[in-house]
Amino acid sequence: MDLRLPKLGEGAESGTVVSVLVKEGDAVTMGQTIVELENEKAVAPIPSTVAGKLAKLRVKEGDKVSVGQVIATIEETGGASATPAKARAPAQRQHEPEPAPEPEAEAEAVAEEEPASDIAVAAAPSIRKIARELGIDLTKVKGSERGGRIVMADLHAYIQRLQKLAAQSGGTQAGRPVPSAPERIDFSKWGEVTKKPVSPLRKTISRRMLESWNSVPHVTQFDEADFSRLNELRKKYGADYEKKGTKLTLTPLVIKAVVAALKKHPIFNSSIDEAGEEIVYKGYYHIGLAVDTEHGLMVPVIRNADKKSVFEVSQEVNALADKARDRKLSLEEMQGGSFTISNQGGIGGAHFTPIVNRPEVAILGLGRGAQKAVVRDGKIEPRMMTPVCISYDHRVIDGGSAARFVVDLVQALENFKEEEVKL
Repeated sequence: MDLRLPKLGEGAESGTVVSVLVKEGDAVTMGQTIVELENEKAVAPIPSTVAGKLAKLRVKEGDKVSVGQVIATIEETGGASATPAKARAPAQRQHEPEPAPEPEAEAEAVAEEEPASDIAVAAAPSIRKIARELGIDLTKVKGSERGGRIVMADLHAYIQRLQKLAAQSGGTQAGRPVPSAPERIDFSKWGEVTKKPVSPLRKTISRRMLESWNSVPHVTQFDEADFSRLNELRKKYGADYEKKGTKLTLTPLVIKAVVAALKKHPIFNSSIDEAGEEIVYKGYYHIGLAVDTEHGLMVPVIRNADKKSVFEVSQEVNALADKARDRKLSLEEMQGGSFTISNQGGIGGAHFTPIVNRPEVAILGLGRGAQKAVVRDGKIEPRMMTPVCISYDHRVIDGGSAARFVVDLVQALENFKEEEVKL
């Protein structure tokens, strides 16, 4: 039996092999991990769907593989395949699998011997190739065929719509030339150099940051917040939290304060639907938390932060941060955020300009707090002042809205209720 790469997640079609855990000739059991694959920012185990002997390993570390591609051949000795033999893809088409259509068309797919793999967008390989060459995101194209399948006419309609929108706005981007290939520079001409390949994670970070910077008109609002009270609460209740098995840091307190500000200013908890020309206001508060790891920046999401206590948020923050550093986060744990926090306070530095984490419309950056002389009620007092930075999408949020949001956020931070921290 050929073991093929299964669906990795919504919209995910490929990944890079980061480790191979078996060798040819090994006996494998059903569910045993064969390889570990990096896709986007997650590392996922790829298990065997049968028990048997590994006859042929068809990938190695560093290989990029696509959904439906054969990664190993296994001589079955027991157990049952998770994929019926009738639905397996023919060998001559394994290089670029077609997605399975919607559930109502499943019987038809088997009859036509379509690959059993399923991806988020239904489109032929030729359509995908054209879309990649033109830089078109197929998730934004409405398919007209059965099951939402995208055909050439749909691509034409989408391009015509973009051109029409550009003409209406008086823009000239529709006719801009395609960027030329980057120039190779021989840096060794000027001295000794060391070369390291760009990791798949760094490629993902680079692509996402570039997309966000090019498509979102960024504005950053700066302020300072007095963290003296938050530090007092952390010190007062830190031991109680440790007795209960978790560590109380400033991050859970900041998350709760952010949620309070978002409820007052729902536009900061929204996204812009460019295809539908709508602003989507979210009724949930899923807070992304940027985590600095040796592999690169990762953003796990604290879901329903408004419904959880400070203690519960503390547990989740610590658990997700550990998983991020160990590269154990799943794709689902990094998706669906409605607002992101980037806290550099533990590292250093003051104000900075964080980049909005699309499709969100705003991100909070926190710098390192420092004792400063502050005038309060006519008296000079030492206070722990922390840099606050809010970057936002100016298509959706105006400067006045950002200023009001920052004022309410600072008040929520400086007047945090002790009752929320008590166990």
